[in-house]
Amino acid sequence: MADKIETTAKALIAAERDRAVVAPIAADFGDKADIDTAYAVQEEVTKAAIAQGRRLVGRKIGLTSRAVQAQMGVDQPDYGMLFADMEYADGGIIPAGALIQPKVEAEIAFVLGRDLTREDVTTAELMGAIDYALPAIEIVDSRIQDWKIGIFDTIADNASSGLYVLGSRPVRLADFDLRLCGMVMERMGQPVSFGVGAACMGNPLIASLWLARRMARVGRPLMAGNVILSGALGPMVAAAPGDTFRVSINGLGEVTTHFAKGESA
Repeated sequence: MADKIETTAKALIAAERDRAVVAPIAADFGDKADIDTAYAVQEEVTKAAIAQGRRLVGRKIGLTSRAVQAQMGVDQPDYGMLFADMEYADGGIIPAGALIQPKVEAEIAFVLGRDLTREDVTTAELMGAIDYALPAIEIVDSRIQDWKIGIFDTIADNASSGLYVLGSRPVRLADFDLRLCGMVMERMGQPVSFGVGAACMGNPLIASLWLARRMARVGRPLMAGNVILSGALGPMVAAAPGDTFRVSINGLGEVTTHFAKGESA
């Protein structure tokens, strides 16, 4: 099994490097295609990235929609790693060919001011550790051909992580309503996705608490300065070359990203 995990991780690493795709991978593991094995593949990919000099700066949370969890046959979200080279500036341009088959989600990002190293971290401790929040755009991507993914595939593939963009005006938690803040995402000026903070597991803090506890348990605790992408507030939207996306979240402000024109985004 260890050899299979390593081989699969290497295939995913090569696919990301070459901007290529691989066939769905769960079937290769047969009855061993469980969540723990998927995270073992992801951990091999993570360790290889760190060994190459990439800097781990945060985590993303996926599958925060109850409906999507039911579709995937799971009762909890998943997580992926965020590296420094995955961040693009607010209003910046995503180069053509930077991704394979990108889709865009609107999220609330949290930036930590303290370490969260305990497996039994409380909600109050989490809120005290969050320095500020920002509107965020997560650009998800998949190394799995045609997005034909199940829970095993997406977890192994770093929770389908791609790139992310953070807004530029920090907001304290006390200064906006995490549950009731409304979200609108526009593509080329036209609304394409709507949502609200409560769409993320009832409250983005619930998803972030799950993440903090899980990260402490697996030995990769969240640290001061880390970014948490807490989960989508509305449906994801496919991105095409030349597209501009703007996300507006009540109380948090706006964040924008542009996709360069070219053969692929």
